[in-house]
Amino acid sequence: MEALRKVTGIAAPMLRINIDTDQIIPALFLGGTDAKGYGANLFHGSRFLADGKPNPEFILNQPPYDKAQVLLADRNFGCGSSRERAPKALREFGFRAILAPSFGGIFFNNCYRNGIIPVELPIEIVRSIAAEVEASGGTSPVTVDVAAQVVTAPSGARYPFAAPATLRQMLMEGMDEIALTLSRGDEITRYREADRTRRPWAY
Repeated sequence: MEALRKVTGIAAPMLRINIDTDQIIPALFLGGTDAKGYGANLFHGSRFLADGKPNPEFILNQPPYDKAQVLLADRNFGCGSSRERAPKALREFGFRAILAPSFGGIFFNNCYRNGIIPVELPIEIVRSIAAEVEASGGTSPVTVDVAAQVVTAPSGARYPFAAPATLRQMLMEGMDEIALTLSRGDEITRYREADRTRRPWAY
């Protein structure tokens, strides 16, 4: 697990609905058992032309958005299949946060486990942030504070967001489920001792 408490960076507007996991990382690139190497093929169908050259019209091929750490998306981002390589590809490309009105459920959870914070905000707010970013030519940064649960737009406007408490803790501390369980060893021991008293026959 990769920890994240706060990120400030370039934000790339990609306001299309229903961007699914096959668009994020096509099935063609899922072969093998290597857990890395997916960022090179992120959004392959849009980033590259038929001859394999970068598509100059695609936003992530255009500076400064090619260095973006925050993605501004529309409804139902990450829908489709449950492939965990979708958030892996986004993280390898450099993204640490995604702002969207809604996410595919499995994709949402997988983001936390891959060092990305998925932030749900109303589409009007996402569009407002995108407009501010575009007005600056992409140079004005967006801040996503996981600890404070606040997004700060280029204008300084602040937008609070909710996050599942356990997943947020895991992300901030860089812990997976096993590490989180081990961190609660004292609580587990106390529970077992109390349970042994209540149900000695079970031991």
